Amino acid sequence: MNAPVNPDRPRPMRICSLLPSATEIVCALGAEDQLVGVTHECDFPPSVTSIPKLTRSNIPSNFTSAEIDVAVNASLESSGSLYELDLRALEQSQPDLIITQRLCDVCAVAYDHVQEAAENLSSHPRVLNLEPSSLADILDSIRLVGDAIGRRASADALVLSLQQRIDAVRSKTQIVARPPRVFCMEWVDPPFCGGHWMKELVDLAGGRDDLAADRRPSRRIDWQRVLDFSPEVIVLTCCGFDLHRCAAEADILATFERVDALPAAKSGRIFATDGSAYFSRPGPRIVDSLEILAHLLHPAIFAAPDLPHAFSAVSLSRATAKHA
Repeated sequence: MNAPVNPDRPRPMRICSLLPSATEIVCALGAEDQLVGVTHECDFPPSVTSIPKLTRSNIPSNFTSAEIDVAVNASLESSGSLYELDLRALEQSQPDLIITQRLCDVCAVAYDHVQEAAENLSSHPRVLNLEPSSLADILDSIRLVGDAIGRRASADALVLSLQQRIDAVRSKTQIVARPPRVFCMEWVDPPFCGGHWMKELVDLAGGRDDLAADRRPSRRIDWQRVLDFSPEVIVLTCCGFDLHRCAAEADILATFERVDALPAAKSGRIFATDGSAYFSRPGPRIVDSLEILAHLLHPAIFAAPDLPHAFSAVSLSRATAKHA
């Protein structure tokens, strides 16, 4: 027989996540069954792909990276949005909590649009804004979500385990006498440097990325600055691209002036990564990103992480990738 329903027992919190990173955090804290809506980009853990989707992109998937850049700039200049929020699906989900961000309008539905939508929902949800720009901020975001969904103990345990992994990398790279020059390329056409937490990741991994925008958004960078910096390692961390799409950007990189004269090209140390899953996603897997970088920069010190389809070496001459 079914147990009788207790009318005095509060129903579980209903959570809508408008960020892939927030979806991962909620799941890592053991509350996946409380997710009632996610974005079209939420794909980890794989089970979340069956949850109703609340967003869609306004940028065609077959656009080149240059075309995407033009579309992004046009949308932002017109105060438009790169993403559409399905208001009907959001209302049907009856959320108690909506997790979103105002860090970057390129990465998710604009915060103002989410706030306006939430004010018109019959469930009167709370809106939780996440705005990390560093590793410490990302760990704080996990605690914020833990507090919001009543799982602070789980959040503290997760943060502790992530911090221990960060410290383990830091302790090993302290012996590095000369950190290699690294250029983490967040976009290829046109070239963008890394932003927010990327410089910190490179520093912790035992490298130096003097071109990165520390704790600030990534920005377009003149290619001559890259030539002058003369990176010994180039890591493609293209925002929103999986490994296959990121590796294909090597075809474009190969056309850049004097790229073949860079130390990274001469030594075969140009790598593609799954930027969408790792480097661009400020959730628990950001520490995986650190461990990937540590291996790419210092393979004699750090074994390759067991992360299939996370990174690969690319050849500019053949524009092919050998998966790690």
